[in-house]
Amino acid sequence: MKIFHTADWHLGKLVQGVYMTEDQRYVLEQLLQAIELERPDAVIIAGDLYDRAVPPTDAVELLDELLSRIVIDLETTVLAISGNHDSPDRINFGTKMMEKHGLYLAGQLRESIEPIVLQDEYGEVHFHLVPFADPAQVRYVLNDESVKTHDDAMRAITSRLAAGMQQNARHVLVGHAFVTATGEPEQNTSDSERPLSVGGAEHVSAAYFERFHYTALGHLHQAHFVKNDTIRYAGSPLKYSISEENHIKGYLVIELDASGGAKIEKRELQPLRNMRRIAATIEEIEKHAVNEDYVFVTLLNDNPVLFPMEKVRAVYPNALHVERRSSYSGSGAIAADGLDWGGASRRREADPIELFSAFYQEVKGQPLAEAKRKLFAETYEELLREEGGAI
Repeated sequence: MKIFHTADWHLGKLVQGVYMTEDQRYVLEQLLQAIELERPDAVIIAGDLYDRAVPPTDAVELLDELLSRIVIDLETTVLAISGNHDSPDRINFGTKMMEKHGLYLAGQLRESIEPIVLQDEYGEVHFHLVPFADPAQVRYVLNDESVKTHDDAMRAITSRLAAGMQQNARHVLVGHAFVTATGEPEQNTSDSERPLSVGGAEHVSAAYFERFHYTALGHLHQAHFVKNDTIRYAGSPLKYSISEENHIKGYLVIELDASGGAKIEKRELQPLRNMRRIAATIEEIEKHAVNEDYVFVTLLNDNPVLFPMEKVRAVYPNALHVERRSSYSGSGAIAADGLDWGGASRRREADPIELFSAFYQEVKGQPLAEAKRKLFAETYEELLREEGGAI
């Protein structure tokens, strides 16, 4: 059975105030062309179809068009789940009507996860769709008070799946989580990946997936395997942050043999515009031909440059950020307009709880008590959930 594995489309994404819809359409058209050419048995989308719970109209229309073309025009089954950026209710809407056409969307976690069964010449392949859910939701849905963390949640879910797995079938799990080899913390692969837990443990052990013939994961934006070759992140189809500058974006092609052995191949997607850094003087930049890439520019001029963004955009019309290299040590990068953008960037990337603790210490002159720290974390998490469907 041939399967395409993709994830983290983030339709409706804004990068530095710029909508990425045109760029997303460009790379996803390449995916559709590959589907039309190779006719896989199924396409997996492992969460974060949208970038936020209430996406812009253009994003909704683009997803509707893409899914319609894959399922109706190309008659290819799509298996998708909600991620932490999606609204589970929005993803879940009307799913029963669409399943008869081959579109399976799992938005809400259910107590009983019935597999989607597809067949090839070797027999059945069971797809287990596990949408993102925070530990509190999993604890409630499964009525399991032992679930406190994301690791507990995945342990409980996969244990239930394993209890009902047919031994003579091949099994594929589709999930959206931060999976590491042992469940120990690791760095995110991108600044654009929203934490799954604020002030808590978000990491999940890869050990829970070893019983599946293939595990198709979403959430981390860099394509890679975890612990063994069959537990895989497809990565996002586009660069959504300059921290992803060196990522090679694409999708995965998986071929399952009769025994469930997986042959895996990475396919690259070519972006409409690259995203990259440039470090040069304004004089050097002005010598280049016009280029449409998304660029983050560090000016190496020793003296301030008048109207830096206007001059950079004369060559790079899609420039997203311009800063000037600091001429003295101990400070952040000094932006060309005199603002400390480097410091602002660090504040944006800081842990919100640590940031609030530092603010409290500065204003009150005393450390933040643990009870207040916990209250802030819970309140902040609830606000994010209301705004984005989940953290």
